[in-house]
Amino acid sequence: MSVRKVRLAFDGTVIAEVPETAVSELPGILSRSEAAARVMAGLTRDERASILFAASRKFLESKEELARTVALESGKPIREARAEVERAAATLWFSGEEAHRLSGEEIPMDAAAGGKGRFASTIRQPLGVIAAITPFNFPLNLSMHKVGPAIAAGNAILHKPASATPLCALLAARILGDCGLPKDALQVLVGPGGELGEALVTAPNIRMITFTGSAAVGLGLQSKAGMKRVTLELGNNGAVLVLEDADLDLAVSACVAGGYAHSGQTCISVQRIYVARAIHRQFTDRLIEQTRKLKIANPLEEDCDISSLISEDEAQRVQSWIGEAVREGASLETGGGRNLATLQPTVLTNVQRISRLHKDEVFGPVVGINAFDYLDEAIVLANDSRYGLQAGVFTNDLKAAWRCAREIEAGSVLINDVSNFRVDQMPYGGIKESGTGKEGPRYAIEEMTELKLISWRLL
Repeated sequence: MSVRKVRLAFDGTVIAEVPETAVSELPGILSRSEAAARVMAGLTRDERASILFAASRKFLESKEELARTVALESGKPIREARAEVERAAATLWFSGEEAHRLSGEEIPMDAAAGGKGRFASTIRQPLGVIAAITPFNFPLNLSMHKVGPAIAAGNAILHKPASATPLCALLAARILGDCGLPKDALQVLVGPGGELGEALVTAPNIRMITFTGSAAVGLGLQSKAGMKRVTLELGNNGAVLVLEDADLDLAVSACVAGGYAHSGQTCISVQRIYVARAIHRQFTDRLIEQTRKLKIANPLEEDCDISSLISEDEAQRVQSWIGEAVREGASLETGGGRNLATLQPTVLTNVQRISRLHKDEVFGPVVGINAFDYLDEAIVLANDSRYGLQAGVFTNDLKAAWRCAREIEAGSVLINDVSNFRVDQMPYGGIKESGTGKEGPRYAIEEMTELKLISWRLL
């Protein structure tokens, strides 16, 4: 049996060793999942909800243990890790509430002439076995966004966490088992994403793949999934517009928080900021000032603001993108230095549209600030992306805000907020290469159930 070493990327320390799942084990794992799916389908809505409510409470009781695990394996600052635990607990609670609300509706059969004497309604039934593939950046909460709704809907789950961050998944599975989840209803597979992901997406008895990760991997999975349902939460390069009448204090502080939380390793991180020319220099100077105050430290230190990226390779990649952007005409205003896997929070201005920092998802602590002259121009710039997950707009002009909300191409447009704002019960999902389907417990449950019509002929 092979073993995976889990490391703290900040200094390379080995924090755990975890047995890996071999592809040859999958047939047995799938067989147990199918048996568990039948048990799950037989649970009442209240039984499923009770498991989720109990697990939510247990997450909060175990907050420090879970937060420390998040911080150690992902490199997330401990304060952000505690917030992630709280959000994961909320995601489970919202999932439990939605289990109680899971229902169909009456279909008005006699609204059609041929429907006289018939009564019909819909019900929602679980799909069966769902494979959930999750990323490293929110190893607990993004996992619960798949696991919680799947349980609420009555499915069994095979959970493949990111290779770098398996510990939260294993700990969460143990907690859910202790809270009454039937045996094998949630099984965690640890190992290389390429091998296990490929095997899961082609397994005939898996009904759905729900994936959060890069666009390249997600589109590859979708192409091989055949008739399986697929939900994809993919990349983004979050755009924020700051109009001339914006509240600068609010916009600057929100953009700093949105650009550098977890060292920019969130798919809705602020990356491209477009500022009205009249306030561009003022906004930039204030953002630089706040950025320079961020403290780089070990993620377990209470006052840590910035820690490492997930690996030194990733930090080198992001640093190379910064260098490319500067050679293409951008100005490096602050940051850009690197120590092992840790990259200084970076601000660039005048980022060119040919740059990868404009076109692609950087997934690091880097923001680019460009000026615009007219709202039409700003909207074109915001939409100049193959992604469309979330975008933010700062303005007190109601007409301009509504125009941005209508015309910006994104799954969510957030007024007087940044692209990385999310609460866990809201619908969440993008357009274009940002993915398909929606998350948020209510919306994920719709993806994870089959709508069935039952019709009665009464005459």
